[in-house]
Amino acid sequence: MTRTLRMALLAGTAMSGMAMSGMAAAQDVTLTIESWRNDDLMIWQQQIIPAFEAAHPGIRVTFAPTAPAEYNAVLNSKLDAGSAGNLITCRPFDASLELFNKGQLADLTDLPAMENFSDVARSAWQTDDGAATFCVPMASVIHGFIYNRTAFEELGLEPPRTTDEFYALLEAIKEDGTYIPMAMGTADQWEAATMGYQNIGPTYWGGEEGRRALIAGEQSLTDEGWVEPLRQLARWRDYLGEGFEAQTYPDSQNLFTLGRAAIYPAGSWEIGVFGPQIEGAFEMGAFPPPVAAEGDTCFISDHTDIALGLNAASPHADAARTFLDWVGSPEFATLYANALPGFFSLNSAPVEMEDPLAQEFVSWRETCEPTIRSTYQILSRGTPNLENETWTASANVITGAETPEDAAARLQQGLDSWYQPQE
Repeated sequence: MTRTLRMALLAGTAMSGMAMSGMAAAQDVTLTIESWRNDDLMIWQQQIIPAFEAAHPGIRVTFAPTAPAEYNAVLNSKLDAGSAGNLITCRPFDASLELFNKGQLADLTDLPAMENFSDVARSAWQTDDGAATFCVPMASVIHGFIYNRTAFEELGLEPPRTTDEFYALLEAIKEDGTYIPMAMGTADQWEAATMGYQNIGPTYWGGEEGRRALIAGEQSLTDEGWVEPLRQLARWRDYLGEGFEAQTYPDSQNLFTLGRAAIYPAGSWEIGVFGPQIEGAFEMGAFPPPVAAEGDTCFISDHTDIALGLNAASPHADAARTFLDWVGSPEFATLYANALPGFFSLNSAPVEMEDPLAQEFVSWRETCEPTIRSTYQILSRGTPNLENETWTASANVITGAETPEDAAARLQQGLDSWYQPQE
């Protein structure tokens, strides 16, 4: 063998080794997902992530949630410090739009899987002009009330249709004394706003018509349609059980799943969490927000809730885009909707849901007018942030720290301080 040939073979072997090493390094990637959903950790770890990793060897995924009330502040701090995960779970509309405008979320408009979503599904994670989409839509959630069907049968109770029937029901449960009428606390604040105010509020402000009128400046948070939901929350105080002021979100979940509370003001996301915890101890049912009077239009919050974006500073952008493309697939849509019943897929591909309680929630779309949470689009872009201020206001009126009228006036004053809608 000539010296020239030996050198060529050695060089080729070295280059091949380097290429193999480079390929291994390229595949040896761990992606971290930032999320506010901390109660579905096991589902991600045991079902969703293994399904992806089985089809994509070399890419590992870690789900690293933060408590919901802390997520925005913690995520912003991590992004500013350059320590955030590769994949960012996106809240709808303004909170995520702000991150995109700051250059902290990458533009995903050209991601192939984006073709699997309608304009409506993408709208919660787009720029105002629709030119850029920065998160892959995952699911919407529906608000209502989950109840202990077994407890209702024991007490001879039926789900309410009207507000009067709702309070008569709560009073009957309270008088019996076996169960706490409703499991909800005010310690975390967001729970009071999300499962309280945004749950029943559309009934009083008229769903999308009222929400859009508020954005347009045609209505005010001090109008009757916006104050009345706060008055209703103040009435809930008598039915939440002792110590609700110090009760956290996980505390509320535990009270219901342990069978100590009859009703849980809910988002549909609880379905997948509650089922395994209850383990046949009792049956669950659900009813939509009661209407003010018999014959009134039913409104539900059917909220474009959750999506997944790419940290623009991620050193593993290619692997992250691979994961995001999978998140946008029909395979993920079916897996996610059934692994997490109550998160209703936004993918254009049809998904057959197996869980009967999830089917109950989604059936309300046939009889109720849908809307989204009132604070999420446009109205929380300034300081004070209307979404966060609504958390405090909702908790305050329940505890009695603030009257509904004073809370509404404070919210409107804060909004007026930075938001002047175009005439």
